[in-house]
Amino acid sequence: MKKRITRITAALAAAALLAGCGSISSKDGGYYTTEAAAQESYNYDSAAGGTDSSLMPANAAEAATDETAQKIIYNASLSMESTDFDAARETLMAAVEANNAWMESTSVYGTEKDHDRSADYTVRVPVDNYRAFLAAVGEAGSVRNVSENAENITSSYIDVQARLTALEAQRTRLNELADQAETTADLLEIESQLSDVQYQLENYTRQLRNMDQQVSYSTVDIYLQEVATLTPTGVTFTERIADAFGGGWDAFVGFVQGLVIALVYLWPVVLIVIAVLAALCFWRKRHPKAPKAPKPLQTPPPAAEYPVKQDEEPKPKY
Repeated sequence: MKKRITRITAALAAAALLAGCGSISSKDGGYYTTEAAAQESYNYDSAAGGTDSSLMPANAAEAATDETAQKIIYNASLSMESTDFDAARETLMAAVEANNAWMESTSVYGTEKDHDRSADYTVRVPVDNYRAFLAAVGEAGSVRNVSENAENITSSYIDVQARLTALEAQRTRLNELADQAETTADLLEIESQLSDVQYQLENYTRQLRNMDQQVSYSTVDIYLQEVATLTPTGVTFTERIADAFGGGWDAFVGFVQGLVIALVYLWPVVLIVIAVLAALCFWRKRHPKAPKAPKPLQTPPPAAEYPVKQDEEPKPKY
């Protein structure tokens, strides 16, 4: 019996060692030597109005499906404005549909009446349509800025694959040991090991599936703002001064209009205030204040009332 337990324990240790060797092989394969590459990212701010990708190569679609190619996640963020918010939004929706993308989230703010609408969109785009989608989005309005990010996850991807291979080998070995188990205690021990291995397999499989989805579908964040006039680009100092004067006059006109509108909204309060002031003025006219009597002048008393002091003669000194 003791020999049987020893043999089962040795087999379980060998299975665990096999999983460890699989993990070490991924290390030898360059996981730790390329750790920095997994975290490498690129940021790019393009000139306003441009939407051409500066990071993704033309053959990125073929590379994403090649098992031996680098696993790179491409993301982008755009900020744009338009004087016709509805037309710009329709153009964006058409670009999403034309490139087989899908809308992950949408948020719209403001009202059409006030002409202050804005929207945030998060779009998932197939990597093979990433460049075409950016070009189509550029036609929706005036692009103020574009930023792109490329994250290389090749080393992490290889590591997860190696762990999955090792765990699958460990599961096969444990299943063979379960078939050979002669006692209930041995079978329970093996099933406990199998449960842990199965949990790890599901976890790493989920991670690998998530990586594949991120590599296959790029994330594009779009901010769209409705404006009365588009923000000028490449203007001179004189033009900026002229725009400042024009903007100041527009602000003054807007302030006056807002003040008039506020007074119209508050007309009952204005009438009440006017009525109170008129009543106070009428009451003051009917009840004027009595003039104050002047204070009587105080005359000094006659000189006789004051005793006259005689100068004392100096006493002789002896």
